[in-house]
Amino acid sequence: MALLHEDLVLLDAAAPDRETLLRELAQVLLKKGYVKDSYPEAILAREAAYPTGLNTKGVALAMPHAAAEHAEKAAILVARLKEPVVFKEMGGSGKDVPARLVFMLAVDDPEGHVIMLGKFMSIFTDETKLVDLYETNDPAAVVAKLEAVLS
Repeated sequence: MALLHEDLVLLDAAAPDRETLLRELAQVLLKKGYVKDSYPEAILAREAAYPTGLNTKGVALAMPHAAAEHAEKAAILVARLKEPVVFKEMGGSGKDVPARLVFMLAVDDPEGHVIMLGKFMSIFTDETKLVDLYETNDPAAVVAKLEAVLS
């Protein structure tokens, strides 16, 4: 099943803060039928308790997600931000992460989620791939580059 869709690649998304950004991105997934009505609040609560910012080399990012019970079907929304939005660093350090890429996950299978995160790490640890992904201006190309890693 495809997790990536061109209509879930948002280039030049903008929001004044993390909460607004998360609400707006969650609404995209909700309107397209990937998540349940409970997802927007669930993602805000989870991000507050378990931050998902990563100070990766090249392009800082965040991977917000909610429990599988809030998803209708699995998908990954990719948002490239016009201006960085501050997330807190994963792992509880409390450090700020000026995220410029956001991967919002709608996960319907907790085990598959762990496997997917592991595959994503191969991009996140490669500064060249991450910068290339950030600089890609075509949703179809973003999907193709991510599918090459996730397959």
